Amino acid sequence: MVERNKEYVQAARLIGIRPGLIMLRHVLPNVMSPVLVIATINLTLAVITEATLSYLGVGVPPTQPSLGTLIRIGNDFLFSGEWWIAIFHGIALAVLVLAINLIGDWLRDALNPKLR
Repeated sequence: MVERNKEYVQAARLIGIRPGLIMLRHVLPNVMSPVLVIATINLTLAVITEATLSYLGVGVPPTQPSLGTLIRIGNDFLFSGEWWIAIFHGIALAVLVLAINLIGDWLRDALNPKLR
């Protein structure tokens, strides 16, 4: 809604470009990078939320694999000397979230029309 009130959209309207074409050529490229950043942040929040709920035991059923369930199971063995059962799954969760954020950052940089 903010982009449609900008000067370049008004200028395109004045020269007679159709609204659909304005949206595809002008508005969509300028809106794509914030949308990608918000989408990747929401995806990482969903992954962390699912892992947290599974760790607490209220997420996916115990028969389905989940990083939160694996960390909870490994937590039982944490003080018995088998610390790697929980630690490696926690590291995998952190790496997954970091990778999704880095992919979103790379896509934002790659699709940014101001950097072309």
